[in-house]
Amino acid sequence: MTAISNSPSQRAWDTARQSRDQRLSAASPYARGKLASPEDATKLLEAVVRPGDRVCLEGDNQKQADFLAARLAAVDPSVVKDLHVVQSGVVLSEHLDLFEAGIARKLDFSYSGPQGAAIARALKAGKIELGAVHTYIELFSRYFVDLTPHVALTVARAADRDGNLYMGPNTEDSPVVIEATAFKQGIVIAQVNELVDTVPRVDVPGDRVDFVVLAPSHFYVEPLFTRDPAQITETQILSAMLAIKGIYAPYGVKRLNHGIGFNTAAIELILPTYAERLGLKGKIATHFALNPHPTLIPAIETGWVEQVHSFGSEVGMDDYMRARPDIFFAGRDGSMASNRMYCQSAGLYATDLFIGSTLQIDLQGNSSTFTRDRIAGFGGAPNMGSDPRGRRHASDAWLKAGREAAGDARALPRGRKLVVQIVETFGDKMAPTFVESLDSIELAKSLDLALPPVMIYGDDVSHIITEEGMANLLLCRTPYEREQAIRGVAGYTDVGRARDRKTVEELRARKVIQRPEDLGIDPLNANKSLLAARSIKELMHWSGDLYDPPHKFRNW
Repeated sequence: MTAISNSPSQRAWDTARQSRDQRLSAASPYARGKLASPEDATKLLEAVVRPGDRVCLEGDNQKQADFLAARLAAVDPSVVKDLHVVQSGVVLSEHLDLFEAGIARKLDFSYSGPQGAAIARALKAGKIELGAVHTYIELFSRYFVDLTPHVALTVARAADRDGNLYMGPNTEDSPVVIEATAFKQGIVIAQVNELVDTVPRVDVPGDRVDFVVLAPSHFYVEPLFTRDPAQITETQILSAMLAIKGIYAPYGVKRLNHGIGFNTAAIELILPTYAERLGLKGKIATHFALNPHPTLIPAIETGWVEQVHSFGSEVGMDDYMRARPDIFFAGRDGSMASNRMYCQSAGLYATDLFIGSTLQIDLQGNSSTFTRDRIAGFGGAPNMGSDPRGRRHASDAWLKAGREAAGDARALPRGRKLVVQIVETFGDKMAPTFVESLDSIELAKSLDLALPPVMIYGDDVSHIITEEGMANLLLCRTPYEREQAIRGVAGYTDVGRARDRKTVEELRARKVIQRPEDLGIDPLNANKSLLAARSIKELMHWSGDLYDPPHKFRNW
C-alpha cells in the first residue's frame, strides 16, 4: 500500500515568476521605466534572454519586428545561445542568421516565403533542428500548451509611456503571441514606430508589455496580397468563370475565403461583370474571411460584398478601409482591426468554401507547395482548406456538398465544406502541376521528417479547376474514379495523358468532370474585357483614390 503524505509540498510554485523578476532586474540598467533606447536594445536582449529559451520573434507573412530581429542577431552568442525559435514566419535573413551564429538551435514555424530555399539548405547542413512546420492556428494553439514563449519580441505602430500598444490595421498575430507570453510570466518587448501621449486605441494593454523600443525606422510590412490586374491572363479568367458558374452559383456560396493568387484575383474582378450578367448578385460571395485584397474593391463598390473580416491588413488600403466601416471591422478610432487567430477560426468554421492554388497535386488530390529544395511552410491554407468535423451549423451550400459526398439519400444528414484547388496544368517554367508523387514526399525522406509536408490532404478537396475543366471529387465513388477525375482535368501533363479516356467520358456524362462548354462557357469570351479593373490605377479610381498603392506597383 502506498502511503499518502499529508505534509505540504516542498516544491517552489513560482519559479517562472522568480525567473521573470530576475530578468527584469538584469534589464533595468538599459531602460527607464518601460522605455529602452534603440542603442541599448542588444544589451537589453542579452539581459532578458537566457540560453535555451523559447523566443517568439513576431512576424508572419506581413508585418515584421525587423529592428528587434537585427538586434537579436547581434547578441553575443556566448551569452545567448541554443534558442528555440517559435514564430509564424521565417521571412527575414536575420531570422536565419540566428541559426548560422549558433544563437538559435531549434525551429517551430508556419511560413517561410522568400526564405524557403535557405531553410532547406540550413536543414540539410544541420544548422537547424526542426520541430515542426505548423499551420498558423496550430502554432498559436501550441503557444498555450507546450510551446509557450519565454520572451516575445513584438511590433506595433505606436505606444504610450505605459506600454499600451496600437497596432492599427496590422494587429495580426500580436494579441495571441503577447497573451501567451505575458500570462505565463514571460517577457514582452515591443518595437514601435512612434511614441505618443495617447494611443488611438489600445490593441494590447500596457500591463502585458515590459519594454518598448522606439525603432529608428518604421517596421517592414510586405504587400503580399496585392495582385496587379494587368498581369491576369485569359486562362485565369476562364478558370474564374468556371469557378463562378460551376461552383459558386449551383452551391449558392455566400461565405468564403479566397487564397492568394491571380486566379482568385480574377474571380474577384469578374464578380461585378460576368457574375452580374448571370444574375448572381446577392446570391453568392457576400461575406469573406479575407485579407483586404485591392482586387476586391470593384466588388465592394458595386454592392456585391457585405462584410469582410481580415487576418491582417494590406499596404495602401488603410484609408479605403477607414472609409468603409460597414464592410470592414473597425475600432472606435476608425481604423480597421485585424486578428489572425480570430480570422483563422472564422475561415475554418464560418465559411462554406475555400479556393486557392498550389504547386503540385498528386493522383489522390493531395497538394503541396514544398519542392525538393524549398520549404515554403503552410501559413493558414491547411486550415482554410479543410473540412472541419466539429462544425454543427447548416447552410445550403454546406448541406448540398454533404449530400453529394454521401451519395446516399438515407444517410444521416451531414454537411461538407467546399475545398477548391484552382490551378493551371503547367506552372512556372512549364513545371507540371499534376504529378504521380509529390516532391514533398521525397523531401521528407531526405530530411528524415516524421510527417510528409502536405498542404491540403486529398480527402479534403472537393473540386479541382484547370483550364481544361472542373472535376467534382465529391461525386467520385471509388479511388479509381477519383484518380481518373484528376487525370481528366490534368491537360497535357504526363498525368493527364495517362488518363483512361473511356472512364473520363463516363465521368463527364455523370457531370463529375465538366468542360467549359458543358457549363455554357465559351473560352473565347474569357478575355480582359471581363475584368472590372485592368490595372492598379483603375483600382485606385474605383476606390475614389482612397487606395494608395505601394510604389512597386506604380508605373505612372
